[in-house]
Amino acid sequence: MSADLIDLVQALGQPHITVVGDLMLDRYIWGDAARISQEAPVLLLQADRREERLGGASSVATMLRALGARVALAGVVGDDADGRRVRDILGELGIDHEPVLVDPSRPTTVKERYIGRAQSRHPQQMLRVDYETRAALSTAIEHELSRIITALMGRTDIVLISDYDKGVCTPGLLAEVIARAHAHGLRVVADPIRGHDYRKYHGCSAITPNRLEAGLATGRTLTSATEALTAGEHLQQQLDLEAAIITLDKEGMALCHEDGRRLLFPTRPRQVYDITGAGDMVMAVLGMALAAGADYDPAIRLANIAGGLEVEKVGVATVTREEILHDLFLAGFESQDGSPVGVEKIYDRQALREALEQRRRMGQRIAFTNGCFDVLHAGHVQYLSEARAQADVLVVGLNSDASVRSLKGKDRPVNPVDARALVLAGLAVVDYVTVFEEATPLELIHLLRPDVLVKGADYHHDQVVGAHFVESYGGRVHLATLRDGFSTTRLLQRLGAA
Repeated sequence: MSADLIDLVQALGQPHITVVGDLMLDRYIWGDAARISQEAPVLLLQADRREERLGGASSVATMLRALGARVALAGVVGDDADGRRVRDILGELGIDHEPVLVDPSRPTTVKERYIGRAQSRHPQQMLRVDYETRAALSTAIEHELSRIITALMGRTDIVLISDYDKGVCTPGLLAEVIARAHAHGLRVVADPIRGHDYRKYHGCSAITPNRLEAGLATGRTLTSATEALTAGEHLQQQLDLEAAIITLDKEGMALCHEDGRRLLFPTRPRQVYDITGAGDMVMAVLGMALAAGADYDPAIRLANIAGGLEVEKVGVATVTREEILHDLFLAGFESQDGSPVGVEKIYDRQALREALEQRRRMGQRIAFTNGCFDVLHAGHVQYLSEARAQADVLVVGLNSDASVRSLKGKDRPVNPVDARALVLAGLAVVDYVTVFEEATPLELIHLLRPDVLVKGADYHHDQVVGAHFVESYGGRVHLATLRDGFSTTRLLQRLGAA
């Protein structure tokens, strides 16, 4: 369990973050790739949905807002419908867009993606069309933008630069932003362009190039972790950074710090649907964590997790604190070979106690029930659903095989404990499963201290093991409704007769 990262997520607060960079509108046209066009040998997309999201620096701002930050976004849009749409979306999201200037000399940057589904499933990007100019800002717009950003410094905790090489992040503007930020004691973190000359990022606190970008900037091909660390060290020293952080896609991230740290942070394998926006997510979470006072090591580890969650989604997508926490909980613990144990809900009691303490810090209430759950049937599912409805988290204490035999006889259980635990863990309403060897779950209840103790309505209150203990600290007992017609014993009898 990454308890330190869970604590970090809960301590993120609501920092004020200023994002500077290239604003974009990401437009998605969704449809079924139904057949080949009769006009040409190309796929015909039967469009059925149109969606608009913010991209570039505005994507970073959106991600930060979803994580709970207070965000001001500085950049430019064109004097066109797309620019007005960008500002409207920013307003709807509660992002301060007063620092977004309208530049009549340029169009709003738009990336239009066509997403096709095969047999109404498996969406894939078919084509992207870009509308943009990469011309540098005029001197007048640059000076005005610099003035507005400077005015934000007094109420900012960190400055993030999202450079997509669309003309906003000029050397002059960045030099002014970096100098003003340093004067206010603020960190500046930049996600740089793909290029050979990184001098305009000199004096930043950190930069976050990807593998290809770092290779181009240092004249290297980064095919190994050692090469990535060498490139990171070069950038850190050349640009006078606190830290150079190189993202290495499925291999994680590399850190080269001015204090001599040279570290690699691996990432967990993910089902990758779309890498679009992964760099923005890393930037957003890294900035959020640093603004909350975290060191680079935990900030990078957290950004690694958030970036992994983002690539599991299609297009540029946000990730919430709740999703990160859920992923941290499910990552819980792993077997010695690195593979997940069961479906990542099966815990031993000490690890479960730690997990539940983290849940309580989030203000969540814990329900507990127990049983043999030998041959799972619809009555069990309804019972567990009712148990889960009593609190935010449901823990199931599962009788061991020996415990079941002592209760049910030598022919039970039908299914061994590992199989029973996996079946329970596969239910969405069950959050944790733990096995107990004792005749009753009393010792487990004393350890976990649930807020709600759940048993079936065939028990009287005084027969519920642990009831008086739970009520002694303000918890309660809930007797769940039993559904007629469902019985494991009866089901086994019918199977035997068959």
